[in-house]
Amino acid sequence: MEKRINTPLTEEKVLGLKAGDNILLSGTIYSARDAAHKRLIDLINEGKELPFNIEGEIIYYVGPSPAKPGEVIGSAGPTTSYRIDPYTKALLDLGLKGMIGKGARSEEVIEAIKINKSIYFGAIGGAAALIAKSIVKSEIIAYEDLGSEAIRKMEVKDLPLIVVIDSKGNNLYKIGQEAYLNTVK
Repeated sequence: MEKRINTPLTEEKVLGLKAGDNILLSGTIYSARDAAHKRLIDLINEGKELPFNIEGEIIYYVGPSPAKPGEVIGSAGPTTSYRIDPYTKALLDLGLKGMIGKGARSEEVIEAIKINKSIYFGAIGGAAALIAKSIVKSEIIAYEDLGSEAIRKMEVKDLPLIVVIDSKGNNLYKIGQEAYLNTVK
């Protein structure tokens, strides 16, 4: 069963999601990759304001390709999330509620997800062109000099995701692996 979720995320919405849930996400999300995350953390460390209010928001780890004429955005597949792990806890502590990427997360990030009642969604790697069709609006709001890694404010409609790590720390990668290993015993 697919669940339809609209942004911004609230604690109530997050607590209602479980690892393995299929989601169709609509609303505003933000894009940021490694270089942009480093700049966000630098701002936090300097006591400066972030370029957008992070509370209740979702960051998609993506560096989209340039848009073809007449299109909103180019291919927009997820970036491997562990590269963002060093920056994640600080953003979750400031109110970030969701992240979208691919791959496993560190134990530190999983613990921060639990403490902050946040969520980690997986997007389908290799489906960048398909994912881009769910992005109906995109504008660069910070760090244009980073090119594809600039921070974008994006509007999405029915972006297909799966809950990988829920607010209780249940991890689909571990659950799936354990279920598989139990079938081959």
